[in-house]
Amino acid sequence: MRRTKKIVPVAALLALAACAPSTAGQAGQPGGAQAAGKPLPAASVDADFDLDALVAAAKKEGSLLVYDSSGDIEEVATAFTAKYGIAMEGVKSDTPQTAEKMTREHAADNVTIDAAMYEDGGVLMGQLIPQGIVQTWVPADLQDQILPEDRNPLRALSKATVFAYNTKLSPGGCPIKNIWELTEPAWSGKLVMQDPLGKPTVLSFFTQLDAHGNQALEQAYQAKYGEPLKTEEKSAAYEWIKRLAANKPVLTGSDEDISGAVGAPGATDKKIGFMSISKFRNNEDKGYTQAACAGMTPFTGFSYPKYVAVATKSKHPNAAKLYARFIMTEEGVKHEIGEGGISGNSTVQPRVTPAGLADWKGQLFHTDPKALVSDLQNRQVVSDFWRVNHR
Repeated sequence: MRRTKKIVPVAALLALAACAPSTAGQAGQPGGAQAAGKPLPAASVDADFDLDALVAAAKKEGSLLVYDSSGDIEEVATAFTAKYGIAMEGVKSDTPQTAEKMTREHAADNVTIDAAMYEDGGVLMGQLIPQGIVQTWVPADLQDQILPEDRNPLRALSKATVFAYNTKLSPGGCPIKNIWELTEPAWSGKLVMQDPLGKPTVLSFFTQLDAHGNQALEQAYQAKYGEPLKTEEKSAAYEWIKRLAANKPVLTGSDEDISGAVGAPGATDKKIGFMSISKFRNNEDKGYTQAACAGMTPFTGFSYPKYVAVATKSKHPNAAKLYARFIMTEEGVKHEIGEGGISGNSTVQPRVTPAGLADWKGQLFHTDPKALVSDLQNRQVVSDFWRVNHR
């Protein structure tokens, strides 16, 4: 089992992931810099980049602290230290808590976190980068291997959250064939998922569904029930979210809890889990029996980008840059995409390993990185909508 460290959030988290105001875009609001039409600051690229010189400078700094929402960061840290002889500590921390801590450290000029991996691109692009708390640094020698749209901010990888089931309890395949079935009485209380109010990627999924997923949802409804969807809500996405929330999903605070509820050896009740593909490691590590819902209409789950950023006031800036380069290589990112994912480096071969997820491009609803700041601005609206309907 992987050891993980949890960071206890400081009181009054900075309007974090679930609390970005719907008025974002006004002065002083999260997302204001981009909402006002100002582009992100240019990514930093060292014109005279020299890898050997960077390694030497990083070794003089002596250590490195990196926060990540995945416990895989501990394996990355072990590999980084083994390669460079620089003591790296990797700490598992939920993205909202990481953003809050880095914001406070920056304001106090007492920075301990040198770099971080961010799943919440909205907060990163709409708040942390515009406020100068973190910056994007692109390794010059790898720049041509990174698509231009993935350089600012720097996408280290893409991960996915999928609907999963217990293969032992349902040997014929996933008992859910259509996403609208999750809103039916037969599945009331049988979907296990992270609480969207504490999971920025799920809130982003909701807002992105409304932005570019309505047609797929309408077609899925028509295919399931043989008639067009009728709704008084603003869109098919909001109708699905309302019905899902009202169908009493079981909410947890971790994907590990979801995986246990769905795929543990002692499970006797058929449940569907909406969980990170990273938890498919439990099949091998713990003897779980779980697979993604292959063939589910209109999609099996959603993908989302994960970025790497460097603290602007880091006391170990060269070590932080070296880490950013390391995670953009197969040697570094393989620890993050072992159970599936796509590297931000186009030369690194994809690893789509979870059972049931054979086609990353075709089976998933894909987050549009260009809409992440809009997600942040609309987050309060969808959060309130979920609260009203989940009782």
